[in-house]
Amino acid sequence: MTTGQTLVSADWLAARCHEPDLRIVDTRFSLADTRAGRRAYDLAHLPGAVYLHLDQDLSGEINPSSGRHPLPDPQRFADRLGRAGIGDAHHVVIYDDAGGAIAARLWWMLRWLGHERVAILDGGYSAWIAAGHGVSSETVSPAPAVFTAEPRRDMLITVVDVIAGLSSGELLLVDARESERFRGEQEPIDTVAGRVPGAINFPFADNLGPDGRLLPGEELSHRWARLLAGRPPERVACMCGSGVTACLNLLAMEVAGMAGGRLYAGSWSEWIRDSDRPVATGGSSRA
Repeated sequence: MTTGQTLVSADWLAARCHEPDLRIVDTRFSLADTRAGRRAYDLAHLPGAVYLHLDQDLSGEINPSSGRHPLPDPQRFADRLGRAGIGDAHHVVIYDDAGGAIAARLWWMLRWLGHERVAILDGGYSAWIAAGHGVSSETVSPAPAVFTAEPRRDMLITVVDVIAGLSSGELLLVDARESERFRGEQEPIDTVAGRVPGAINFPFADNLGPDGRLLPGEELSHRWARLLAGRPPERVACMCGSGVTACLNLLAMEVAGMAGGRLYAGSWSEWIRDSDRPVATGGSSRA
């Protein structure tokens, strides 16, 4: 795997999964049952894969002003990666069973900490099974490694930045939630329904084909170019409910050749922590 290779196929990974510098990470997770991913991993996973949990490993501690999945402290997360056997010299391939919606969070986080040798298994666990490759239930206990965190602050945008950017018109805020949640017609997770006024909607699932794989780069480029309407990617920030599925939109932008968007990590669940922040409902879910 070369630096900048964003997606890999099941056959590509099967041919290389025993290479000593490769690390495979299972990130399967369900909001409805937060232990389901670990159970699925214990039952069967890609050979050699370690498991990282969205709540326990890929998120920090929730506080009164944070969203539901705040980013962890960079050094603590680097230590966790090291305990999982992931070090500076390793190539990392990540998979889930949700079209990349969870895997993209770790993909983004590794790049946020300066690690460019990371890719996602296109189509995830189901693509691996469909290709006829074997699985394992063996416990994986990798040797500890050293992961050096070099956080890239330019990949993030804060709530203060969001307010300023929307006020000035310099920012295009793209919400990855389903359209019904964006319009405030339903809210199964957070305490307030609606959206950030001025945001536009591009549900993360719109990046995927019916097979659960990312759409071809040319199609993604067409869709995102229409959404950006001439704006440079650097003026785009992606959000969702808690800063997880927004990363799939950033991944899609990368595949589309439009790298440079930023993540509003706190997202909707942070925005509504302050009742003075405005909320919009109804209307169209598109720009």
